[in-house]
Amino acid sequence: MSTTFTLDTSTSRANPTPAPMKRLTVPAIQRRKFEGKTEQPLVMLTAYTARQAQLLDPHCDMLLVGDSLGQVIYGLPSTLPVTLDMMIAHGAAVVRGSYHSVVLVDMPFGSYEASPQQAFASASRVMAETGCAGVKLEGGVAMAETIGFLSQRGIPVMAHIGLTPQAVNALGGYGARGKSQEEHAKIISDARAVAQAGAFAMVLEGVMEDIAVTVTDSVDVPVIGIGASSHCDGQVLVAEDMLGMFERVPRFVKRYENIAETIGNAAARYAQDVRNRHFPTEDQVYRPKK
Repeated sequence: MSTTFTLDTSTSRANPTPAPMKRLTVPAIQRRKFEGKTEQPLVMLTAYTARQAQLLDPHCDMLLVGDSLGQVIYGLPSTLPVTLDMMIAHGAAVVRGSYHSVVLVDMPFGSYEASPQQAFASASRVMAETGCAGVKLEGGVAMAETIGFLSQRGIPVMAHIGLTPQAVNALGGYGARGKSQEEHAKIISDARAVAQAGAFAMVLEGVMEDIAVTVTDSVDVPVIGIGASSHCDGQVLVAEDMLGMFERVPRFVKRYENIAETIGNAAARYAQDVRNRHFPTEDQVYRPKK
């Protein structure tokens, strides 16, 4: 038995509760790809809060505390302004709200690119202060040395190649990558470089489908697709996109619910009840017992 943090939904407070440690591990994720194939695809979604993690955790193999929280939670124009402190705060919340999934935390822009030493300082802080299982960082060949440096020092790394949102200014936008032969070759080279460097898995985002198939078949580590191919070893989506929290739906997203409409309708009914003095009723107020 080991003490983990579970959410008391009656009070919305996180309280330490003894629970058996059933969490998946990074080696268990790696082993899902055997002899170049993954029998059952890996499931990954983003999570940013303890309650969200608690709801998603039973259905996922991995929860990613993505720097997409900059746009999803904070309304920022891109992921670039996200700080290490923001990632740590949300990462710790997701770890507290989960017990089964491998929790990974994104390394934000500017926290790892300067040198392997800078990356280790940032990643070790993330690991120590959140309790997560590993970190994710963007970049291919250019980051191979850093991935090796971290991996050799006990920090599991998930790589991120293809469309890398932190490099959106250099890429010129969020369009799919790999349309030219040169870029096609570069993405495959990036995949092989990060796998050889020691990444335990990689996210492959926004690439032409034939590239995704080639990458998945050419590396021994799990390839998690987003806007890539069903042939990948697993899939990831931003949970809010999948749940229908936003009007805009990227091409690679399948919307499974329309939570935005549900929330809007609930808020409208609440507002009407308040304005008509239909809330609170005697069921929601405190009165002396007779």
